[in-house]
Amino acid sequence: MPLIQIVIVLIVVGMALWVINNYIPMVASIKTILNVVVVIAVCIWVLKAVGLWGMVVNYRVPR
Repeated sequence: MPLIQIVIVLIVVGMALWVINNYIPMVASIKTILNVVVVIAVCIWVLKAVGLWGMVVNYRVPR
């Protein structure tokens, strides 16, 4: 996936989250949960997009 496409998606998701946080009235706890879920989903998507998700999933902690 081209780097410019990843950057554009990150900008769009960030702006959408900003609009939701500023213009849609919600309880603060629900807003926090939404933010955490979106950030985790975007992080996983970026790791998959750059091909590092397999390394994260298969990582083993040495004893």
